[in-house]
Amino acid sequence: MAITTSEDRVPRGDVVAPLNFYAPPSDGSTPLQNIDPPPGVPERNFSYETLPITIHDIRGLESSFTLDNDAFQILQGLPPSAEEDPAKNGGSNFTSDASISQLYYPEVTRLLLDNIPGSNKAIIFDHTIRRTTPSAPRGPVQRVHIDQTAFSAAQRVRRHASSPEEAERLLQGRYRIVNVWRPLNKGPVESFPLAFASSQTVNDKEIVPVEHRYNNGYTGQTAGVRHDEGQKWYFLSGMTGDERILLECFDSWAGKEEEGKKVKGGRVPHTAFEDPRQRADAEGRESIEVRALVFGP
Repeated sequence: MAITTSEDRVPRGDVVAPLNFYAPPSDGSTPLQNIDPPPGVPERNFSYETLPITIHDIRGLESSFTLDNDAFQILQGLPPSAEEDPAKNGGSNFTSDASISQLYYPEVTRLLLDNIPGSNKAIIFDHTIRRTTPSAPRGPVQRVHIDQTAFSAAQRVRRHASSPEEAERLLQGRYRIVNVWRPLNKGPVESFPLAFASSQTVNDKEIVPVEHRYNNGYTGQTAGVRHDEGQKWYFLSGMTGDERILLECFDSWAGKEEEGKKVKGGRVPHTAFEDPRQRADAEGRESIEVRALVFGP
């Protein structure tokens, strides 16, 4: 009887798969999304257009992409997190928010400061665990989006800085929002990998601010993304736990022409997708994303 290895189970290489792009509200109203809405309140007032998209596998080409050029970057060969070893470190194996904050957040802070040249301060403001099990609070998001906008990035700085004075000082320099994404599966990711478009292939006219309304009264913004033929889409096949994707949601240097501020786009559309080669018995994807404000130089 043939033996199936983990590598046999991982779809590899370029693929054409359906992606869901933003389509505006039919009545022309401001697009909005209600987060965890009560019964009777719609989740959103806009829709999506599903299109077949060529997604290129960058396995073996990881170092070709950078935050300044593409708004995403791959890191590899990272050690296990203290959060993954309950017996040794008291971690929860990514099941306790308190333990994640205590053990994993410092690791993410160090990773950001070590890998983003010129950065001198990082403030982590939230994280999300995603699992494909029916009981999971959050699953993979199969909608093309950008986590933040220029408005919400500045709003985040003012919300999370230690004082209004510090916030205004930080807003005068370079500030970014970076999402640190990693899988939590024990083996390579078999299903619902993450796709991301190089920011330099995405025009501003394709990005649409969307209000995010929370039950606590806070209103932020994310962005929907319209499709354009010029967009170039990528994924990293079979991601493992020693790899990270840095997803730059916003960069205040983007679009500035001064010497040394060569940032091409500074915001990365991304989405989970279902690979048509995915096995029927593929292991469900598990992941964590940690979002942080990063300052400097």
